[in-house]
Amino acid sequence: MATVILVRHGRTTANATGMLAGRTAGVVLDQVGREQATTTGLRLATVPVVALVSSPLERCLETSQLILDRQTGILTTTLEPNLTECDYGQWQGRALGELAKEKLWSVVQSQPSAAVFPGGESLAAMQARSVAAIRRLDAAFEAEHGPGAVWVAVSHGDIIKSIVADALGMHLDLFQRINIGPASVSIVQYGTSRPTVHATNTDAGDLSWLRSTAPLTDAPVGGGAGTQVPDTAHS
Repeated sequence: MATVILVRHGRTTANATGMLAGRTAGVVLDQVGREQATTTGLRLATVPVVALVSSPLERCLETSQLILDRQTGILTTTLEPNLTECDYGQWQGRALGELAKEKLWSVVQSQPSAAVFPGGESLAAMQARSVAAIRRLDAAFEAEHGPGAVWVAVSHGDIIKSIVADALGMHLDLFQRINIGPASVSIVQYGTSRPTVHATNTDAGDLSWLRSTAPLTDAPVGGGAGTQVPDTAHS
């Protein structure tokens, strides 16, 4: 199938103060977050992105726009409600230091598949909706643009962690082993046999190789030759 670039939003005012923002309205990027998202936009400027899909929350829309500002094609941001932040219920808006004292905290850390936020959703439900949305959108963009299509999904830390965990074949109880930093880039390609994870949590590096990537039908035994940066010297 196509290739999806998963981008977490840049740092926010809530991240900087240690607050669990959740779906709180008005949480926006701080100066560091805008700089992070601008850097990500520069990294993605070399990639011919066919579509950009975003969580509807402000911090993701801001990040999306900073990415679009560097794209040469005519693109707009498509909102995808199933990529919105986890519904943390009564945990939303509280300090992380305070939440760490709650009994549920240890469940979230060691057995996330059993975690249900009071008045909110479970992490299992969060993963189910987000993975289903990514796979549905990926298939649609491949059908429209071909198997070499590359698209961007801008979302949140726990959402992207759960998508990457699914692509790696990891149980949700292991997803806390994955780190997804602000404005980081993770890359997943959904092949005919299995997903392939090309990168996780990167904040630097050349992405121009995505201009010529092709779906793999089988994993290269021995590791293969790696990704190749297109030769533009004679173009």
